[in-house]
Amino acid sequence: MQIAFSDLDHADYLIESDILSSAGLSATMLRCRSEMEVIEQLNDVDIVLNQYAPFTRRVFEALPRLKQVVRYGVGVNNIDIAATTQAGVQVCHVPDYGMHEVSDHALALTLALLRKLVPMHHACHQGRWDYVEAVPLRRLSLLTIGVIGLGRIGRLYARKMQALGCHVLGYDAYYHPCAEDGTEMIQRAELLELYSDADVIAVFCPLTADTHHLINASALSSMKEGVYLINTSRGGIIDEDALANALASGKVAGAGIDTTEHEPLQPSSRLWSSPHCLITPHMAWYSEDAAAELKRKVAEEAVRFARGEPVLWPVNHLTT
Repeated sequence: MQIAFSDLDHADYLIESDILSSAGLSATMLRCRSEMEVIEQLNDVDIVLNQYAPFTRRVFEALPRLKQVVRYGVGVNNIDIAATTQAGVQVCHVPDYGMHEVSDHALALTLALLRKLVPMHHACHQGRWDYVEAVPLRRLSLLTIGVIGLGRIGRLYARKMQALGCHVLGYDAYYHPCAEDGTEMIQRAELLELYSDADVIAVFCPLTADTHHLINASALSSMKEGVYLINTSRGGIIDEDALANALASGKVAGAGIDTTEHEPLQPSSRLWSSPHCLITPHMAWYSEDAAAELKRKVAEEAVRFARGEPVLWPVNHLTT
């Protein structure tokens, strides 16, 4: 069974190597970036551990030996899932490795914006010691939080905001809050209701054809005046030009974004010039603990597949 890393930007892969070695397996480290490099370098590989390299329909057509792709992370936007299923390739991901970190990061962005910590920090350093610059602030427990996407991370964020006294609305096309998993404190709402009622809107949904630019000019116009927007999921969910306009007009009082449609955020983006936009470099997933967990789970999923055991985190479902 031939295993390879298609690409990896981590400092080392010792955890993965140890797990593979314990199972009598090993993996070759490659540096694929383009579709052509993937095709040329993975011709004799059965299992691929993948981070960013593109796996397109053309790749799967050119690599008949390939049987599994395990992606570092939750999203699989760089993989053509329909093509993998048609080619009989099992795709897996790791949906739960950084859920505490991402929900904590979203919470941190929310609190920083609501309490205006960053502008007040700068004001103090510039010699202006005056709380009036922060006016107006609202009491957190009087606010309504809207959560779009009630997967693992969205539900964790909702619980944390509810613990701070907030009323929480939640929208998910496939999930209903319930007592069975302790989410009955989330009031289910349709999107337009959430847009109109929430003081803070946080996005935790995957990027799909349906969610691309879900937060666009029309959606923003439906929101409360002075709403706050948080995104720690995928950048393409928000139309960044529309967000820049809404920040400039004051329709959106502040935004906290950890992901952008093109990363790094383009130097020409008007979001850079908005004093009310907090930007972090796709780091919400990160802690030393989460990084180690991600590496371990990727390697363990490859081992399960190599042994013919059921995988734990399939993205697609193959017919047998």
